[in-house]
Order: sequence, then structure tokens, then C-alpha cells
Amino acid sequence: MDENNHNKQFILIVASLASFITAFMGSSINIALPALGEEFQIDAVLLSWISTSYLLAAAISLVPTGRLADLYGRKKIFAYGIVIFTVATLISGMSNSIPILLFSRVLTGIGVGMVFGTSVAIVTSAFPISERGKAIGFTVSAVYLGLSMGPFIGGILTQNWGWRSIFFTSVLMGLVTTFVTMFIKGEWAEARNEKMDYVGTVIYALSLSFAIYGFSVLPSLNGILFVLAGVVFIIIFGYWELRFDTPLLNIRIFRNNKGFTFSNIAALIHYSATFGITFLLSLYLQYIKGLGPQKAGIILLSQPLVMAIFSPFAGRLSDRIEPRVIATSGMSITCLGLLLFSFIGQDTSLILIVINCMMVGFGYALFSSPNMNSIMSSVEKKFYGIASAMVGTMRLIGQMTSMAIAMVVFAVIIGRVEITPEHYGNFISAVKLSFTIFTTLALVGIFASHYRGNIRNKAKPD
Repeated sequence: MDENNHNKQFILIVASLASFITAFMGSSINIALPALGEEFQIDAVLLSWISTSYLLAAAISLVPTGRLADLYGRKKIFAYGIVIFTVATLISGMSNSIPILLFSRVLTGIGVGMVFGTSVAIVTSAFPISERGKAIGFTVSAVYLGLSMGPFIGGILTQNWGWRSIFFTSVLMGLVTTFVTMFIKGEWAEARNEKMDYVGTVIYALSLSFAIYGFSVLPSLNGILFVLAGVVFIIIFGYWELRFDTPLLNIRIFRNNKGFTFSNIAALIHYSATFGITFLLSLYLQYIKGLGPQKAGIILLSQPLVMAIFSPFAGRLSDRIEPRVIATSGMSITCLGLLLFSFIGQDTSLILIVINCMMVGFGYALFSSPNMNSIMSSVEKKFYGIASAMVGTMRLIGQMTSMAIAMVVFAVIIGRVEITPEHYGNFISAVKLSFTIFTTLALVGIFASHYRGNIRNKAKPD
């Protein structure tokens, strides 16, 4: 028993480290983009692909690597993912040209997909249902800590030692995680006797590539066409999966498992309604309130810090109380915070903004860990890798959707103009409308979260 507890501690440490590192890398590099652009003399579009290529590769690889983990071993795929992430990050830090940097970013995204698609699955496999929510809460907290500390630490590193220091710091953390992974005992691969669906993997990759690229260039005509192409390939993917004996993604899980389906829908809606908050408030604080990037960043830090503090508490609570109740309460608090943000104006005090950010952060914490607990507890063991990967996929698609909503609103109300004082009125209107749309989404999310029903102890075959 003591040895088992010792192993669970190593698993939780490794999963938390991996969650922190991947979130840190995703958020810290954004602060270094101006320095990268200056060194390589590239335009804004190409510069944006340093982040977009990483997100796209991570999104595409999540479900396939989650399936591979179910087939060949979750610890094995996780370990390979950490190694790929570390090597690719080292290449990024040593890059002397944009093609090499973009290639390494794609490779980093694949490694992150392998980690995201397995870390929660390993935690779920190792911890009994009575301890699962608490363990998941710590990994979720590590994600938020990485997201909140990324821009802060990344800014210090970039300013003092250049943009390459962000990658080299991440390499050191990757090496530490790889070392600790060696102490984990056991392996989990409940679908070992099944086959990999390679045709479905290609169709899935195409559908997600078209959809995510389309979201990134909305509201242009090309963006709309690519999103529609993505939808077509998603339909083809679903048709193929229903006819394959051992599919990449068992569509029947969604059809026969209401808890799994609506928990994922709730996650997608929640990320779609909240990811754009930081983008909108960052612009608002700097343009309307006249704050510098550092002061604006400190104010915005209030939301993820609250999320990081209360996520373990929410996860532990979901071990004792039905996760649906806690997650729905969290979605409701988030919805209230978004509603209050929809009344934002030029004279809104900074104290009110901080308090509201903390409210949204608290609602986010109450929703995320219990919702993930619901997802992982609603499927049988052989689907843990896929279920974990779906959580990451919903997060990435939701983030892209949230930014697409904000971009479309800005394009319609402000147009493609620089945000100068004469356009501040339209800017405020665009921010208000964006938050109104986010509030409406969150309201729908409350019903989706509640409608999932009681899924406690339903981790049975479909």
C-alpha cells in the first residue's frame, strides 16, 4: 500500500510538472514575439504562425496520440511526448532561421499533444474515484499556474537574456520531468488488442487543420470557406468512424453516454466564452485606461491566480459532491462575471475589474476540475486516453472559437483600422458586444452542464 501511494505521488508530480511546462511554454512565448520579429525581420502574419503552428500541431495530435496511449501504454506515450517536447524546444532555442523555428514549433506541438492526451488519463488510471477529483484538481491548478506565470517570467527572461532563454528554461524543466517519469511504475493500456485507425487519423487531421486555420483568419472569405471545409471533413470522419471496428474516436460514446457528451459540450462552451477575456481586457486596460503592459499584466494576473488557488479545492470537493452540481455552479458564476463585464465603460474602476476577474477565476476553478472529473469518470478504462485527449481538444477549439468571435465583432464594428482615440467609442461597443455574446454562450453552457445528469460511478462500458 505504501509503495502504491509512493507511485501515485510520483504520478501526480510528473503530471503537474508536465501541465505547468506545456502551459508555460504556450503563454510565455507570446511575450517574446516582438523580439523574435525584430531579430528575424518578419511580418506580423508570419510572426503569428510561431504560435499558431504550435497550437495547430497540438490540436491535431491530441486524439490520435490519446488513442495510441490506450493501445500501447499511456506512460510510454507520455514519456515519448516529454522527450519530443524537450528536444524540439532545444531546437527552437538554437534556431537561426524561421523555417527551422516553425518546424521545431510543430514538433513541440506534437510533443505537447502526446502529453495532454495522456497526463490526465494516467492520473485517472492510478487514482481511485474517491481521490480522482483532488488529483485532477492539482494538475488543472498547474495548468493555470503555468498560464499565469508564463507572461511574467517570460517577460523577465526576454528582457534580460533574450527570447532564446525562454526555450532553454523550458528545456531544463523538460529534463527534470523526464527524470522523474523514470520513477513511475506500471503501465496502462486497456485497449492493447485493438487496431489503430490510420485512415480516420488522416481525415481527423484534415478536418481539424481546415477548421482551426479557418478560425485563425476569420472573418475573411477564406476563413469561412476553410471552416466549412473543416465541417465537411468532420461529417466524413463521423461517417467513417461508425463503420470501423476499432475507430480512432468511438462516436458511440457521444451517442450512448449523455454524461460524457454534455460534459465535453460544456467544456467547449466554457472555453469559447472565457478565453477571449484576457485579450479584450488587455486592449481595454492599455488603450482606454492608459496602463503599460506590465501594470495591465498584473491586473490580469488576478484571474488565473484565483483559478490556480481554488482548482485543487474544487477537485477535492467533486470527490464528495456530485461533480455536475459544482461544475454547473462554477459555470453560473462565470456567466455572472461575463454579464458584469458586458457593462464595462471608460469610467469603470480598476478595482471593479480586478474583483470581477477574481469572480470569473473562481467560477472557472469550480467548473474546470469537476467537469474534467465528470468526463474521466463517465467512460470505461480503455477510453481514458481518448477522453483525456478530448478535454484538450475542446480546450483548443474553444480558445480558437473565442478569439474568432472577438475578431469578427471587431471587424464588423471597428473595421481594419488602428485603435486610436477617435475609435475608442466603437472599441468600447465592440468589447461590450463580445462580452454579451460570451455571456449568452455561458448561459447555454449552464444548461449543458446541468443536463449531463448524475454520472458518479458510471465508468462502465457503453
